[in-house]
Amino acid sequence: MTGIICINKPKDITSFGVVAKIRGITREKKVGHTGTLDPMATGVLPITIGGATKFLNFLPDSDKGYRATFKLGITTNTLDITGEILSQSEVNAGVEDVKKAMDAFVGEIMQIPPMFSAKSVDGVRLYDLARQGVEIKREPCKVEIKELTLSDYNESTNEYTIDVLCSKGTYIRSLIDDIGKSLGCGATMTALCRTRAMGFTLDDCTTIDALQKMKDSGTGFDSVLVDIERLYLNYHKIFVTAAQTKRFANGGALDIARIKNPPKSGELCTVYSPDKIFLGLGQRNKDEISVARLLNRQ
Repeated sequence: MTGIICINKPKDITSFGVVAKIRGITREKKVGHTGTLDPMATGVLPITIGGATKFLNFLPDSDKGYRATFKLGITTNTLDITGEILSQSEVNAGVEDVKKAMDAFVGEIMQIPPMFSAKSVDGVRLYDLARQGVEIKREPCKVEIKELTLSDYNESTNEYTIDVLCSKGTYIRSLIDDIGKSLGCGATMTALCRTRAMGFTLDDCTTIDALQKMKDSGTGFDSVLVDIERLYLNYHKIFVTAAQTKRFANGGALDIARIKNPPKSGELCTVYSPDKIFLGLGQRNKDEISVARLLNRQ
């Protein structure tokens, strides 16, 4: 079995925990995920199966969508409600103040990664250092908040829900923390759902329980298995001859002079056989297209 199964990750399980469960249900040894979600988070988690796991190093950059809820007047060491409370403050801000504060974070911003995160510094995960009580200097990273809207709120409890469309690498906990700082009262995230990732949405997702039922009923997983090529719909496409298909499948480079509509120099492209079967990814290097990654469907 080869492809992607999009899981609506439940709360209180790690992304690696989801991988382990999918491995057990499908009996596939090669299973991976395309992007970490915190244990408290739910939502879109694309899982690669079989030969699709070989493409994890070739994941395209894609925007992420989130729905997050936060509470004003509280800060924690993890920037979310699971952490140790660091401060509790009086809240004088209302919904109009929150909207105005949010507006300041739309566009390209500099964001400092939280200590409790999977980001690596010198080969060490920040959360491993944080659990030891160690805090190190983190360099700000440029991210882009493309859309930031208020979808729900309760002024009496100081709770607000936002929808975010952002670039890869954005930390929603940090965004909320920065909004809280700008309001002068602090804020911490209380819930997070990823609504979009790798071009998939919640509508594309199934659940771990549903997969287990498919296994138990013997119906198989074809109804939820998605071709890996869906990740690369926006890539340059080339179609090759039968002879070129054989050569590419054996790891051989393709002569650029024999390719119709070739990609630009250095560009990754999707390679298809004459009968439109996805073979893998190629990359143009001067006068040839070399194999970047082949798809093994076995």
